[in-house]
Amino acid sequence: MSTLTRPPQVATDSPGRRTSPRRTGRRGAYKGVLFTLPFLLGFLVTYVLPIAYAFGQSLREKKSSGIGFGPTKVVYTGFSNFASIMSDGAFWSSMLRTLLFGTVQIAVMLGISLLLALLLDGVAARAVRFFRAGLLIPYVVPGVVSTLMWLFLYSPTGSPILDLTDRAGWHVEFFGGLNTYLSLGNLLTWQGIGFNMILISASLQALPRELYEAARLDGAKEWRIAWSVKVPNITGILILTGMFSLIGRLQLFSEPLLLRNIAPESISSDFTPMMEIFDRAFKTGDYQYAAAESLVLAVVTGILAFVFYRVTNRKMS
Repeated sequence: MSTLTRPPQVATDSPGRRTSPRRTGRRGAYKGVLFTLPFLLGFLVTYVLPIAYAFGQSLREKKSSGIGFGPTKVVYTGFSNFASIMSDGAFWSSMLRTLLFGTVQIAVMLGISLLLALLLDGVAARAVRFFRAGLLIPYVVPGVVSTLMWLFLYSPTGSPILDLTDRAGWHVEFFGGLNTYLSLGNLLTWQGIGFNMILISASLQALPRELYEAARLDGAKEWRIAWSVKVPNITGILILTGMFSLIGRLQLFSEPLLLRNIAPESISSDFTPMMEIFDRAFKTGDYQYAAAESLVLAVVTGILAFVFYRVTNRKMS
């Protein structure tokens, strides 16, 4: 008994006109490119072109004619700016200072965020929403506004904190030596706790509750469940938040720049790499050297973030 088979269907553009699968796939690819074109244009204008322009500027220098009193010209000098940066003690000192400070501050901030997320994971749903909203407020406040708030609290002339400590007979200084790093670290930790806590808390909520029940059946206490079950299963988000925080610390700028208004003797103009670049570009007027410093900072940040991710991911895997 023979069976009837239908011929395979062929896509058509219009009645009576066949379209090959390759042509159909090509049209789909064109539509995909058109769909992503706005993003590609924005990425090109806001990222690629500025980086290309900065690289072009970094290959030039300002040169003055005669014995130094003539008009200045921007001339091509190749990689001389990068060679000068390699021996620039102020730039690398600011880089090292920011890294050492960020290592301690990030560890404290993520530790507090993890502790709060673990505490909220065992609280009733209504209370969790309330505390999450409250802890997220510092992150919602713009960085400049929050810095101005703490600038008032740290001010030696109008700080209510200093007023209370003076009445109690305590002499407190927010700046000078180690106190400078503690004050800046307190500000940055206050800003970042809520956001990191939300990310960690979301990862905890995604864990299957059967893991906790099995641990309780084995006789594990809540603190043991938190340390041995919850934390090992959220190492991915801890690595991610740590990497983002490291990138943010290397780009630290507005907070120390504003705090410098009340503590110029403690926070120098090259306290962080970004402050040194800003001072070089807009106060000294050496835009070419500042462009080279920006590229070096970007490369160092990328390398450190990659190394941090690989090392921590390998240790926690």
